[in-house]
Amino acid sequence: MAKQALVVWGGWDGHQPKEVGEVFARVLKEEGFDVEVSDTLDSFNDVEKLKAIDLIVPVWTMGTISGEQEANVLEAVESGVGMAGCHGGMCDSFRNSSGWQWLTGGQFVAHPGDAGNTYRVKIVAGSSSIVDGIEDFDVTSEQYFMHVDPSIKVLAVTPMPTADGPHVPNGQFEMPVVWTKYFGQGKVFYNALGHNAQIFDIPQALELMRRGFNWAAK
Repeated sequence: MAKQALVVWGGWDGHQPKEVGEVFARVLKEEGFDVEVSDTLDSFNDVEKLKAIDLIVPVWTMGTISGEQEANVLEAVESGVGMAGCHGGMCDSFRNSSGWQWLTGGQFVAHPGDAGNTYRVKIVAGSSSIVDGIEDFDVTSEQYFMHVDPSIKVLAVTPMPTADGPHVPNGQFEMPVVWTKYFGQGKVFYNALGHNAQIFDIPQALELMRRGFNWAAK
């Protein structure tokens, strides 16, 4: 029986949620998933339906989720349903929802240099089978400054600062870009790349999502 994935897209149009959702649905189908694509958070209203699937893929930036919807997603992932997503579509989804941030493992707070910033994504060798054989690569896009859960397992980082901003006096440091974590029995994968659908023309960025989906699925 094929695994079941739910892709839920919407929120701020600047992140091309529909287009990114289409990329993810295509990849999931290539990996043998049965995929439901939704453009409404009402897809989170039925907790028993959520608990029956294998993977939730949020592609929703700067929205508002109800308390019941948030609780249903948390309950589903804690029961063993996987979650995987990218960029603001997962870790800048609901700024007023601390439970969502606890689940996902991080929250966007700034992107010094905006979308024209060129930076290197450095793979943490040996951290996970998700990154085996993937080499470091460069991206010109938003470089996310994030607040992160200290329990995440970091799979890739980026050196900061590479753009001017108030963080510069703190000196050089590495910001997590790709990570995994557990939430109860559920597995969570996140990739900070994905400001628009074109990011996934980069083979490494797309491969990270492909492997992340498969790793997180129940």
